[in-house]
Amino acid sequence: MRNIFNLFVLIFSFSVYSQELVFKNLFDTTMNPSVACYRIPAIVTTNNGVLIAAIDERNISCGDLRSNRDINIVIRKSYDNGESWSEIEKIIDYPLGESASDPSLIVDKVTDEIFMFYNYMDLDKAKDVYKFMLIKSSDDGKSWTSPKEITNEIIKDGWEKDFMFITSGRGIQTKDGTLLHCLVNLNKGTHVFGSIDHGESWFLVDFPLIPGDESKIVELSNGDWLVNSRLNSKGYRYSHISNDKGLSWSSFKNNELLDPGCNAGLINYPLNYKNKNALLFSNAFSSKDRVNLSLSVSFDQGKNWGKSKTVYKGESAYSSITILNNGDIGLFFEKDNYSKNVFVKIPKKWILK
Repeated sequence: MRNIFNLFVLIFSFSVYSQELVFKNLFDTTMNPSVACYRIPAIVTTNNGVLIAAIDERNISCGDLRSNRDINIVIRKSYDNGESWSEIEKIIDYPLGESASDPSLIVDKVTDEIFMFYNYMDLDKAKDVYKFMLIKSSDDGKSWTSPKEITNEIIKDGWEKDFMFITSGRGIQTKDGTLLHCLVNLNKGTHVFGSIDHGESWFLVDFPLIPGDESKIVELSNGDWLVNSRLNSKGYRYSHISNDKGLSWSSFKNNELLDPGCNAGLINYPLNYKNKNALLFSNAFSSKDRVNLSLSVSFDQGKNWGKSKTVYKGESAYSSITILNNGDIGLFFEKDNYSKNVFVKIPKKWILK
């Protein structure tokens, strides 16, 4: 009888905490009926605490970059930890036949600049040829520079016609100020790229991480680099660790991180739980289907992951994660078969419950 009672208490407690989560829809086609869909979320918190949420505005169809002649990048901003949001603002809009896709962001804590990367293609003049572009803002996303192409800085000779892309979501800045991000070449492996001069120039780490598709990088507490990668048709994730700034890597399976082959979120999170910092990971936690958007925590620098906690049981896909000014988590993800893109604030106590 006592076991039944304890089970009831556990279920009730989980239900209460689940009900506390409020999903705020930031982008869907009811906001602009001329849009076919919004996809590929990215979110960061600026040094001044402003949230910037970026996403593809896909017109004509929901198709990806190689098949869609009209994809723009749009953003919304929040100045109050996600309680309210600005109107949708279009910041990248090329002529018909040219498309921009897969936004990703890095905040430079030294210069206060926000870098936004995106993949570009001219489907009329250079179909299937990927270009990599960068814009930046020094005023918390109020204004942005003109696009700068960095393709030749971060690819190798002979890659020009390969299927490749910068992973959507976000990159990082290390403790020494280096900016790091992930570039995927589907035939030649995932590669780390970065900048040591605050985005003035960029370099490619010439070491392929295999297996790996869309990937996220973090700097571990000891200074090592960890890349966590999507795999397709495997049902789990894969990790790669370097202790020499990318000159060499060791790789291992994350069998406990179920994954259907989908982009995910990964950040360092100062939980200060039992005097430990943590890694926090968000994904569609299922080995087969894009459902069950969940958070998982690692207290041993990504070697092992604790039991995941479900944020949303239903259809869910790409996610991006950030830390709010008050220490809570902000999660931005694709929901309900890509029909909504929602922001949810997750209290620290919810993660540890």
